[in-house]
Amino acid sequence: MKKNVHAGRRAVLGYGAAAAVAIGTGGLAVGPSFAQNTYPARPIRLIVGFAAGGQSDILGRKLAARLTPVLGQQIVVENRVGATATLATSHVAHADPDGYTLLLGGASASVMAPLIMPGITYDPIKDFSSIAMLTSAMMSISVHPSVPVETLPQLVQLIKANPGKYSYASSGVGGSDHLAGELFKLEAGLPGLEHVPYKGAAPAIQDAIAGHIPVLCTTLSSILPHVQSGRLKALAVTGPQRSPMLPDLPTAVESGYPGVVAETFNFLTAPAHTPQAIIDRLSQAVSEAMSDSEFIADLQKASFATVSDSNPEKTNRFLAEEIAKWRRVVEAANLRPK
Repeated sequence: MKKNVHAGRRAVLGYGAAAAVAIGTGGLAVGPSFAQNTYPARPIRLIVGFAAGGQSDILGRKLAARLTPVLGQQIVVENRVGATATLATSHVAHADPDGYTLLLGGASASVMAPLIMPGITYDPIKDFSSIAMLTSAMMSISVHPSVPVETLPQLVQLIKANPGKYSYASSGVGGSDHLAGELFKLEAGLPGLEHVPYKGAAPAIQDAIAGHIPVLCTTLSSILPHVQSGRLKALAVTGPQRSPMLPDLPTAVESGYPGVVAETFNFLTAPAHTPQAIIDRLSQAVSEAMSDSEFIADLQKASFATVSDSNPEKTNRFLAEEIAKWRRVVEAANLRPK
């Protein structure tokens, strides 16, 4: 059963063909000529929930620059920072559904936060009209070189043999790397592996390199130079397949933990009830951008793994699957809002 679920997720992300199920698109029926002749008629705002200079902002600005000539109107990136991008996400959820306010969505605000944070003012499915998936990034499980293991199963055995001794770092409570760590704990049977949240990935990585914390769960791209220099020892990635960045590094699935598949991602979305013709126009524009080899190469140089063959229906299906998957982890880890 788990094998089939993973295959379905790969298909939704563009790793293969899949049937799509529309969920909550909320589109109004509008003829194709409407989208072609009247949209866009003015600049479009692309809302990004993280600060300028960060990975999300870099992706948003690269996408805006590529879509501007395709759509014939300027796409202006607007950073609305705070509360793990939930402020930006809430802003777009309540914006006019006219196609002129878009969101660079991500896993933290659209999947994790609604499951964990109290007071979220939007429904990640019902309040949005998905446009397309853009990028994905797999997590990794690594250790300080002093930890006497070379594989993920050896780490599991070491932790089980030393209850209460080992802990793992993440960038903070409720983030993709935190829940990836909790998924690993759940699947490997490690209830005693303590989570130590940091205020961002950088300080978590620094403490892991310094040997202050033995285990680290974060994106592979963020630790790649430290693994290559020997300052950290990577044991596995949590993607559905190996990373081309470290092709010799096995996946957690290959290491004997078939349920440990965890990725963070970005996608483009709009407020619910945005006319379907506008959603289709934007989806076509993204498809054109994501088929441009120069644009893909530019994203890959910035450590983004691009998603191919996406559309609104596949994006909806993927989000629904992610929410269901992580709800199980949140409940098992007792992380639900109080």
